[in-house]
Amino acid sequence: MTRKITDLTLTLYDGMRGLETEPRTLFADTGYNTTTLHLYSHAGTHMDAPLHFVPDGDTIDHVDLHVCIGPAEVIDVSHKEPNSRISVEDLAAHDERLYPGARLLLRTDWYKHAEMEDYRSHMPRISAELAHFLVERRIALLGVETPSVASLREGCGAELTQVHQILLKGGVTIVESLAHLDALTQDTVHLTVLPLKIRGCDGAPVRAVAIEASHPVQRDRGSR
Repeated sequence: MTRKITDLTLTLYDGMRGLETEPRTLFADTGYNTTTLHLYSHAGTHMDAPLHFVPDGDTIDHVDLHVCIGPAEVIDVSHKEPNSRISVEDLAAHDERLYPGARLLLRTDWYKHAEMEDYRSHMPRISAELAHFLVERRIALLGVETPSVASLREGCGAELTQVHQILLKGGVTIVESLAHLDALTQDTVHLTVLPLKIRGCDGAPVRAVAIEASHPVQRDRGSR
């Protein structure tokens, strides 16, 4: 069986938002190289723990790994305009794919803006109505190609909190700043998205990978 592996992760680098690095040891001095990382918990492609927006919520080291590995539904909403809201109507044609326990990846192609000034300010984002809908459908995981599921613009703090709390309190695991969903050719892929296991933390960077096999991935219609 042949398979195609696609990296869905933005590359972390020194100087990007949320990451600074400095040499700890140099080969010329010690015979080996090591680096000290100063890493923001939501740098690059990352997962939100409930604690991020829920004061007494679970931390990233308690994430259910069953949610992090398995079939994922890729839905194309790349027609959405900048600074628009992704609505229930945008997913209406995919009703049968929004089953309990589903992992949902929304393609917007917004990762192409990662080095642009509008990446954090003008992204299409999840509406509160859609967030409620996904919780009602008992979706297990929501992955987006934007740095947040809700607006990060100044003055939109209430929306930011509301949408995150709807999803996180509703048991939906959030993965943000995914990339390269446009490289996938199958509607259902095998997803692996594992966060760093940091005790007591509100989130962590992940390495996200999609696998497409010559035989279509079977959907996992388990309950959540």
